[in-house]
Amino acid sequence: MPLIEIQDVTKVYRMGDNVLNALDGVSLSIEEGELVAIMGASGSGKSTLMNLIGCLDRPTSGKYLLAGKDVGKMGVNEQAEARNRLIGFVFQNFNLLARTSAQENVELPLVYQGIGGRDRKRRAISALTRVGLGERLDHTPAQLSGGQQQRVAIARAIVGEPKLILADEPTGALDSKTTVEVMRLLQDLGKTGITVVIVTHEPEVGAYANRLIVVRDGKIIEDKHQEPVAA
Repeated sequence: MPLIEIQDVTKVYRMGDNVLNALDGVSLSIEEGELVAIMGASGSGKSTLMNLIGCLDRPTSGKYLLAGKDVGKMGVNEQAEARNRLIGFVFQNFNLLARTSAQENVELPLVYQGIGGRDRKRRAISALTRVGLGERLDHTPAQLSGGQQQRVAIARAIVGEPKLILADEPTGALDSKTTVEVMRLLQDLGKTGITVVIVTHEPEVGAYANRLIVVRDGKIIEDKHQEPVAA
């Protein structure tokens, strides 16, 4: 059973008399353990598709199954639970709490899951060690480089042991050397069986994925498997 199954999905935004077809009959299946890049220019529909996959929005028509469950039939609380339990998010601008240590930033999703303090600490330290920041537990974002901040964000994304990492322009604020380091880390996570979906407009980033999906005008115009660049 695919982790992600999108069937003939549309997403329509209406602003007065104007109608925008952000997604137009999109069908897509992603298996567990795939490393997928969704590429497209601004306005292509890739961000709308990301929001749909991340249970942040619902389709106007069609069906989205996440781990076999119809997201369109979930209530608001069910959707929130699915996000917390199944999905880890990584963003371009890191979205870390500025005055909070790396460890406390990583613990935050576990607070929402009701995990006890001792277990939160253990799991946060383990996640930070996994991304190479075991010696930076007490550092705030201001004391970390951009690449280190993104590693904290990735640790926060994996600490809840999700099935899916959804990374939105994860290297957009990084230099080329740090981009390679972050993409290596995402590739390594994919090798452990976590599904990784990267949303990007950069072909250089898309080249690191095992599968490339190109979106234009709300439609998938290309979907191919490829030999990824080794980070």
